[in-house]
Amino acid sequence: MPSLKSFIPAFAAATLLASVATADDHLVKYEVVDYGIAKSLTGKAGDPAAGEKAFVNRKQGNCLACHQVTKLSAHPFHGEIGPSLDGVAERYEEPQLRLQVVNAKAINPDTIMPAFYRTDGFHRVLKKFKDKTVLTAQQVEDIVAYLKTFK
Repeated sequence: MPSLKSFIPAFAAATLLASVATADDHLVKYEVVDYGIAKSLTGKAGDPAAGEKAFVNRKQGNCLACHQVTKLSAHPFHGEIGPSLDGVAERYEEPQLRLQVVNAKAINPDTIMPAFYRTDGFHRVLKKFKDKTVLTAQQVEDIVAYLKTFK
């Protein structure tokens, strides 16, 4: 299996400011081991169908802003900043995919991919976004479940 540090996805962070998780979504504590988060943030598996919706939604995951995915060619405007996600489920295990979505900077501090499930370490955050995550814990799990279908 390749080093996860070689998997450097990127994301146009500015496009994510339109939508954040609700304030009542408390941040679930998680443990990073071997460049991954082994346990589900919600305690259950995600829903791939819901994950696809968040993945392509321009106000949620917005993953296509930076990543190309062949099976989603019907959706316009795939980005070319991040790597293609075709076959990502064959290259990485679920814990690695989860950490990548939660906080890619834990793997690669130089990535421009935003942390989708983090509330600290940011600078000049607007008050309405302070202490809020881009995705809920359930949306993270749903996107991870969807990414696991990319074989």
